[in-house]
Amino acid sequence: MSTRAILTSRFFVVPAIAIATLIAWNLYVAAHAHGEVSGKVVRADGAPARGATVILYERNLTSHFLEKTRTTTDAAGEFRFKDNRSHQIRLDTIGPDGRQGQPRILRLWFAAQDVDLRRPLVVSPSKN
Repeated sequence: MSTRAILTSRFFVVPAIAIATLIAWNLYVAAHAHGEVSGKVVRADGAPARGATVILYERNLTSHFLEKTRTTTDAAGEFRFKDNRSHQIRLDTIGPDGRQGQPRILRLWFAAQDVDLRRPLVVSPSKN
C-alpha cells in the first residue's frame, strides 16, 4: 500500500481529525480557563447600578447552589470575579436600596471558563 493511500484512508483521516480537534479544544480551554466572571448591573431604567452587590454561587454535587463570594459594582455598574472554579454558577444581585434582581444561572462549557455577560443583570426598581 502506498503512502498516499494510507494518508487518505479513513482509518488514518478520522483518528487524525479527532486528535486535531482534541488538541485544539484543549488549547482553547487552557487559554480561557482563568475563572473570570464579569458583567454589568443596571437599574430597570437602564442606568448603571452603582454600589449594587453581586453574589456568586457555585453548584455542588447535590444540585444546590452555595455562596462562594460577593463583590460590589463600581460607578459604571461593572463587576468582576476572578476565582470561579465551577462549570455551573448563579449570579444574584442586590441593589443599593436592598431590592433583589432576578438570579441568572450560567452553564459553562468547562470549569473555570472565563465569561463576560452580554446581557446586564437588572436590579428591581425602587417603590416610590
